[in-house]
Amino acid sequence: MSDKPSWMQAHGTPWRRGPGRVVYDNPWIRVTEFDATAPTGRPALYGLVGFKNRALAILPLFEDGTVPMVGQNRLPFGDFSWEIPEGGGPLAETPLDGAKRELLEETGLVAAEWREVLRLQLSNSVTDELAIGYIATGLSSGDLATEIDETEDIAQARVPFREALNAAMAGHITDALTVAMLLRGYHMACEGALPPALARAMLS
Repeated sequence: MSDKPSWMQAHGTPWRRGPGRVVYDNPWIRVTEFDATAPTGRPALYGLVGFKNRALAILPLFEDGTVPMVGQNRLPFGDFSWEIPEGGGPLAETPLDGAKRELLEETGLVAAEWREVLRLQLSNSVTDELAIGYIATGLSSGDLATEIDETEDIAQARVPFREALNAAMAGHITDALTVAMLLRGYHMACEGALPPALARAMLS
């Protein structure tokens, strides 16, 4: 990773956490309320949502430039969301192992080559959730022997990369990790960071 430009250096005084109280806890998240001190020196009551999994996102790319997309109903916004394969990986599990599992569970695919290309803080004003994104290539059908989440009813589609990117730019795909990873894939294809034949297929 390249050095940060000078304007990106930290400024000011960090937040300071005081005593914390757990106000909600389940197998996926913990909400802790802190007596905190703001960078301005003012006291503040701060609610932090702590995640017990990493967010993992996979942009699987076939040689012809198509992408396997998955769709499912999401509760928070009450809508149907088309996304790249993604899910949660326990903190005790390596992120790559979790990503491989999620790809297999949601698409039935395995990948010969994996490359970490993105790390994101998701909603970093109220959560500590970290997302890690991978590009997966050399795709083939895998042995779907893993246990699929019993709450997921997933649809699948294999679409041209450019079509998925255009859908995201038009606002038809709104999942943040999917939008970020499609843009990352586009940037890599344009900048020569992917094999030339794959980049041409993605951009055609």
